[in-house]
Amino acid sequence: MALATLLLLSYAYLSAQDRQLMVHAVCFYNLENLFDTCHDAHKNDYDFLPNGSFSWNANKYTNKLANMSRALCDLGTDKLPYGASIIGVVEVENDNALNDLIAQPNMQKRGYKYIHLEGPDKRGVDCALIYNPKAFKVEKYFHKLYVFEHGDTAQKTRPFLCVQGKLAGDNLTVVVCHLPSRGHDNIYREDGARQVRALTDSIHKADPSQHIIVMGDMNDDPDNPSMAKQLGGRRKMKDVGEGDFFNPWWDILRGKGQGTLTFQGGWNLFDQILLSKNLLDVEGTKEYKELTLYGYHIFKRDYLIQQEGKYKGTPKRTHAGGIWLNGFSDHLPTVTYLVKAKQ
Repeated sequence: MALATLLLLSYAYLSAQDRQLMVHAVCFYNLENLFDTCHDAHKNDYDFLPNGSFSWNANKYTNKLANMSRALCDLGTDKLPYGASIIGVVEVENDNALNDLIAQPNMQKRGYKYIHLEGPDKRGVDCALIYNPKAFKVEKYFHKLYVFEHGDTAQKTRPFLCVQGKLAGDNLTVVVCHLPSRGHDNIYREDGARQVRALTDSIHKADPSQHIIVMGDMNDDPDNPSMAKQLGGRRKMKDVGEGDFFNPWWDILRGKGQGTLTFQGGWNLFDQILLSKNLLDVEGTKEYKELTLYGYHIFKRDYLIQQEGKYKGTPKRTHAGGIWLNGFSDHLPTVTYLVKAKQ
């Protein structure tokens, strides 16, 4: 009973350290086309209208909202009954869809709120941040536009959403990304990753106390040049220098063969959460006096996985082969746990 009480108060007693620790789950999830059923002016959302190619009607939209809210509220519950403190999401259409999402009963129970800024993406999909205001105190947020450095500069895609605030009393910056798809050449994702690195470098220079997390659907694996070279994501904590990031998903993909989406029978891991050096305890000497990475995993529940047929064993998506599956997403979520000693 005492342990349950501590957990419900957002504190967990982790026996490995024999001390009380504040525990927070910070997560990422690609919601795969969370569109409402109404047309947004100047956006190519026609596939997700009642007369569009997906016959996107009120029934399908209602089911999509229920499915997404179920998965979102389950994130972090492997360790914490109160779920995630912060969830970065992508492929959301607008405030209307987000308002409908957090109005779902289980989302309301958690008290989730969101940060969203309308971007210029031609399909109308954006990045957003869902958060529990009891845990994460938002202070500032803004967009950093993706700049097309090669080719047609009139193209528009998702900006980087930057949200700053306090988690467990520590300064935290979260940058949510959705880099250009693999329909574009690699250079476009490398450009995006370099632009994110320039953004995080400037944030760190202005305020070295900032703990920085970069998360998103990178449309690249952790060992691709965009992540490993341009952003500076390192496979091992000991190799993380100033301005670099620890990318735990590199080892999960290449060491364990696990991923978050499939292509031609193989796993990729595009859905990454990268952490700045001051969130790590490489030497085991920090004693959790500030936010520190404690664990991470791909969130994989049976209901998120196709259980039969041609696509058995892969993420259960909303549509496949033109058929409505009433699923969740073509991506699996990722979860990290941050801890800090109770003061």
